[in-house]
Amino acid sequence: MTADPLDRPHVWLPGPGPTPLLLLHGTGGDEHDLLPLREHLAPSSPVLSVRGTVLENGMPRFFRRLREGVFDEDDLRARADELAAFLTAAEARYAVAAGAWTAVGFSNGANIASALLFGRPDSLTAAVLLAAMVPYRAGPPAGELAGRRVLVSNGRRDPMATLDQTSTLVGQLRDRGAEVTELPHDGGHGIDQRLLPRVAEWLRAG
Repeated sequence: MTADPLDRPHVWLPGPGPTPLLLLHGTGGDEHDLLPLREHLAPSSPVLSVRGTVLENGMPRFFRRLREGVFDEDDLRARADELAAFLTAAEARYAVAAGAWTAVGFSNGANIASALLFGRPDSLTAAVLLAAMVPYRAGPPAGELAGRRVLVSNGRRDPMATLDQTSTLVGQLRDRGAEVTELPHDGGHGIDQRLLPRVAEWLRAG
């Protein structure tokens, strides 16, 4: 008897909108944390919100890290593959077109979304990366991201997703052909609620 490939905590909210959203929480969050973003970004869109399966001091994450700011990149690759397989199963279960997801990730969720883009680009059509860091220090897999839209919204005072991190990430995405929009804010490691209407506008333009 095979295990259910969707046997990980998640929330599915159907909707008539054309853009299915994949919500990916930050460290210590869960599948409910980002659900309020739907009303701000795309109220009619179907939403799949997924919980990370790694625990760090009891806090859910999408992949392991060696210490703050240093990722276990082997685990990151494995967890990105695991999430890609989950998405394939979700597409079949919830009647979503293959690879139609727009990921909306915060912090750790943004980093797994970046890893998906670089390593499994067919899994996503677009991504909104909020407080995102560089997933692979030595450079990401040499994937092709032509046709993928990415919005990066990091804080200028973010001590983790620094200006250098942001610049490197944006450069890596563009080098692989992604159409990248930068939407910085003056805060730290968080989501600037004032920018959500502009994120929603970006989503509608896709």
